[in-house]
Amino acid sequence: MNVQIKLADTNEAYIIKNLYPLYLHDLSGHYGLTGGPILNRHGIFEDSQEIRTLTDQYEVQNVWWEKPGCLYPFLIKLGAVPAGFAFIATPPYCAKGVNYFVNEFFILQPFRGQGYAQQAAVQVFESFKGNWELYTNPLEKNITGQKFWRKTVSGYANGKYEEKLETTVDGPKMVFRFNNGDRQEL
Repeated sequence: MNVQIKLADTNEAYIIKNLYPLYLHDLSGHYGLTGGPILNRHGIFEDSQEIRTLTDQYEVQNVWWEKPGCLYPFLIKLGAVPAGFAFIATPPYCAKGVNYFVNEFFILQPFRGQGYAQQAAVQVFESFKGNWELYTNPLEKNITGQKFWRKTVSGYANGKYEEKLETTVDGPKMVFRFNNGDRQEL
């Protein structure tokens, strides 16, 4: 199957919004009920107790379609089937000196371990040239995610990347940085 990424327009926003609760549920598997997405009293993974339904959560995500040229919501598909999404932010929604930040990246479980996520990440990286940054959970329960990003970023950047454990606005994270503006294929 061919992996395709597509900048999702407002007519496709609902697809990503349908996948988003699954992403948050996955994150809870390696954060538990603290330190990551928080399950509120309404059974929704959201910090706010005001979010009572998935419909309410849909509204919170609209920002990704309200700031074109600054926030980029990519839909990841395998053939005609939605397989995941990637949210890419640009300044002012990323750290100083960073052009592109992988805010969220998600592949549904049935498509994992087959190279599709790596193909999708590379296509996203190829969409923009500059200084990239992404975070992942540094906890032991996320060894798979850490290995995925290490392999994907190292392979894509031909080993020219930075990986550090840092305290971010979201707490301790494993941070990956690379520049693909002058990337040369081997």
